[in-house]
Amino acid sequence: MKVLVINAGSSSCKYQLLEMGTKTVLCYGLVERIGQPEGILTHRLPRDGDEEKIVREHAFPTHVEGMEEVIQLLTDEKVGVIKSKSDIAAIGHRVVHGGEAVSDPVLVDSHLKDVIREYFSLSPLHNPANLMGIEVAEKLFPGVPNVAVFDTEFGMSMPQEAYMYALPYNLYEEFKIRRYGFHGTSHKYIAHRTAEYLKKPLKDLCSITMHLGNGSSMTCVKNGKCFDTSMGLTPLEGLVMGTRCGSIDPAIVPFVMEKKGLTPAEADALMSKQSGLLGVCGYTDMRDVHSQIASGNKRAELAFKLLVRSIKKILGSYVFLLGGKVDALVFTAGIGENDNIARAAVCEGLEELGIVLDSNENNTRKPGARAISTPDSKIPVLVIPTNEELQIALATLEVIGKKS
Repeated sequence: MKVLVINAGSSSCKYQLLEMGTKTVLCYGLVERIGQPEGILTHRLPRDGDEEKIVREHAFPTHVEGMEEVIQLLTDEKVGVIKSKSDIAAIGHRVVHGGEAVSDPVLVDSHLKDVIREYFSLSPLHNPANLMGIEVAEKLFPGVPNVAVFDTEFGMSMPQEAYMYALPYNLYEEFKIRRYGFHGTSHKYIAHRTAEYLKKPLKDLCSITMHLGNGSSMTCVKNGKCFDTSMGLTPLEGLVMGTRCGSIDPAIVPFVMEKKGLTPAEADALMSKQSGLLGVCGYTDMRDVHSQIASGNKRAELAFKLLVRSIKKILGSYVFLLGGKVDALVFTAGIGENDNIARAAVCEGLEELGIVLDSNENNTRKPGARAISTPDSKIPVLVIPTNEELQIALATLEVIGKKS
């Protein structure tokens, strides 16, 4: 059975086609610069440890034209991986915000579309694009079931004291202002993979996942479920990120708005797109940050220290929330999986807590899930590559299975 996973952005569309019997990727790609004069479609085919890449550059006026060309590549006589688009059993969509209305992956219908629209205001950059991706799929794949998998789903298991803010309660009742958490498909996937790696039942797992990339979040997992998470009402709260400030004194916002004469939208853009590593040192890519530090750039060094400190502060709070019973610390996503310098900095000085990094393992790149702590480390430190597309595909399969 084949499942197509779609992650639509406002001017882009990621996709991946998976064979679910073997959980293998048949092909994947990205359509970029949709609606611009010069669009790019990059289509990739895994080939026995190698990869074939096909690039097509021309205008894609809308997502429809971009996905039509993807379908042509999927079914092409020479490079295609399916005979016709009817070979696709279901389509899974990443949707960022489902609020409290959605607690599980769900089959798309008119009501579900209304729910996605309802949360446009809390996810203005993502939900409109996600809904557009669903509607494009409905047009191009008539009769194929579409399933929405929400980033906020995993956080729905948090206790009330974890998701509530100490604001007037009527703000929660009227506007549903609360902590939702994001990167949920990644955190859920990593929880399952951590339990598998440790040979432990998921229901008994207590772990801390660090999803570190341009957007970063951490999740405290207790008994296999989300017990707390660093992102909040929006993906702005929590860690220092590539362009996001993370948690700050909320009084800073009206202060800067008044002094700079900013509108709410401009203030949000300042915190979301002009802050974080970029705001402090001018760089967002950690490879650039490390290079700048090596050349003596003090601002880059400061930005890195801010990032590491923000991770450690949340890490420490989660250890306490779990009462010290931590089965594993897990690094994942772009920085978590690839940046040995950042991992070492996060774990530095934690030996008294029983967290002892193996420098050789940490500095050696290896595929798959692996431990980078010493055998006598009281708390194992793991690196597990995330796979949000597979998690979405698995959830999609489960939903259509229930339907049938």
